[in-house]
Parts: sequence; structure tokens; C-alpha cells
Amino acid sequence: MKKCIALVFVLGLIFSGNLYSKENSLLNIQEDDFFIGDPNAPVTIIEYASMSCSHCANFHNNTLEDLKKEYIDTGQVKFIFRDFPFNYPALAGSMMMRCVSDDIRYDYMNALYKLQNNWVFRDNAKTRAELYKIMQTGGMKQDEFDTCLSNIDLENDLLEEVMNAQREFSIRSTPSFIINGDLYSGNKTTKEFRQIIDKILSQ
Repeated sequence: MKKCIALVFVLGLIFSGNLYSKENSLLNIQEDDFFIGDPNAPVTIIEYASMSCSHCANFHNNTLEDLKKEYIDTGQVKFIFRDFPFNYPALAGSMMMRCVSDDIRYDYMNALYKLQNNWVFRDNAKTRAELYKIMQTGGMKQDEFDTCLSNIDLENDLLEEVMNAQREFSIRSTPSFIINGDLYSGNKTTKEFRQIIDKILSQ
């Protein structure tokens, strides 16, 4: 099965009634979104992923670069990355990505997916230790790492993002992709993405 089932339990989050108005639709780029490509591209792909999900890693390691070369770098697709952490390692990885600047975030994110087996463990302390080793290679200091992981506001923002995705799009697993408003659950091959994207571009 080409997806990781997400079991997310989030308590104590309160949402305003107008969060999902058309003017603030999650189909649009949000203020905190990280994306690559032309913001005016005709095709929008929103990925909901977990940093500890093996199928998400497979997509990032084997498919995303093809899409980037063929569609994103050519101005046909904008690709929005959104977090959907379903365990502690995924949450920690997502928090790290929010604590680095956007100009290096893409490279860091792909590095964490490539090295996923090196830092994703059931033991939270081991996860933190191995994750820091990776972040340290890019210049992050121990105090910066600790400050990032202890940021409760950031943690709540990420969990709120999960709740938004569940409510707006019924996201229940990772990776999940919203392509011009349509939901596609589970990992897809480059060929499958081409078929979806080319059909939209031909309309």
C-alpha cells in the first residue's frame, strides 16, 4: 500500500468559524507555506507529507526531481509543501524545517528524506541526537536546535496544519497530493504525475 497511515491526536486546538472561507481557501498559497515554482503557474500541487513516512521519502528521492525539471522549473507547476506529522520524529523534522531559512529549506528537506533511516527511531532521545548531527552539518548550533524543538507555538502551528488538512481535504494518510483541487492519496510514479498534469495543461 503506497501510503503511510496517519494516526494524529491533537487536543486543545480551537478554530475560528471563517477559517475555511473561499477567500482563505487552503487551495491557495498560505502565508506560512513553503513552495517552489512560479506562483502563477497553471497547475498547483499541494503535498501533505510526514518527514518520517517512507513513501514520502520515496517520492522526494525518486520522483520530485523529475517533476521539478519537467514542470516546476519550466513554469507549469507550483509545488507547495505542507507538513502532516503523525509521530514524534516527523514533528521534530518538520520543526527543524521551519527553523532554517527558505533559501536552504528545500535542500535540507530532501537531505532528511534521503537520510531518513539515520534519524527516525522509536526512541525520541535517539531521534533528537541523530537529527542534530544532520542539522549540525549545515551550521546549526546545539542551542538553536534545542530552542527550535522547544518552541510550543511552532509545534501548535504544525498540529493546526494537520487539523486544517483533515477538515478541508479529509487527509488521512501521507503522502497525499491536492492537484488543482483534486485529492490523490498515496505515492505516485513520475508517469502517473505526468498523466495528471498533462491532462490539466491540455484543457
